[in-house]
Amino acid sequence: MIVDGGSGLASALKRTWPETRIQRCLVHVQRNVRVLLTLRPRTKAGRQPRALSLALTRIKNRDEALAWLNALNAWHAAHKDLLAERTYRGTGPAPTHATTNQTWWYTHYRLRRAYQLLARCVRQEVLFTYLHPDLAALQVASTTNRIEGGVNAGIRHLLRNHRGLPAEHRKRAVEWYLYQRSENPGPPWKLIRPEHYEPVTATKGEIEEQLGPAVLGTAAVAEEGLWARSGWAGRT
Repeated sequence: MIVDGGSGLASALKRTWPETRIQRCLVHVQRNVRVLLTLRPRTKAGRQPRALSLALTRIKNRDEALAWLNALNAWHAAHKDLLAERTYRGTGPAPTHATTNQTWWYTHYRLRRAYQLLARCVRQEVLFTYLHPDLAALQVASTTNRIEGGVNAGIRHLLRNHRGLPAEHRKRAVEWYLYQRSENPGPPWKLIRPEHYEPVTATKGEIEEQLGPAVLGTAAVAEEGLWARSGWAGRT
């Protein structure tokens, strides 16, 4: 199973299906690290875990995976004192993540979180599942690219082309789209339930969501909304 919902989701799946092998999407892991460390970290300590995250998608065998794990452990051994540094309230501006009652916080909070993200994935054994010998015949993917560029892309395209549909109709359209791509679809009439014979009336909130914000339709006439403008848009 490939997931991209983070370590919390992976842990929940492990508890529900303990025998299921989980592969975190490596591209999403890279993105999560990038959010914490930015695209180009300014410090050497930040550039190394950023480089390690980028290397994840280039690992092709278990020897390379072992070398990656050793590099992560070596980085932590060299910077564990840096990660443990604290800043106390009153010695400088408080970061946005600090609560009002918090008297201290980790100085390199974002760097620490980036390392913990990678280390947690290692402990949960969800980074290199695709390299497991027992799964070699299945050719397990290490990312969700096939899903995002396949089924999910088609669903987004469908909803974008039919964005005027009521919410219930959008759900039915997605259901039919997935049914058409099922490996062993059953009779299509089994998708019809008794409530589907009841007429669907869109609520005021749904209508506004489909048409756009109410402020866009406050003009008395169409010409007023289009042409009675000032500033750069009206060229005045």
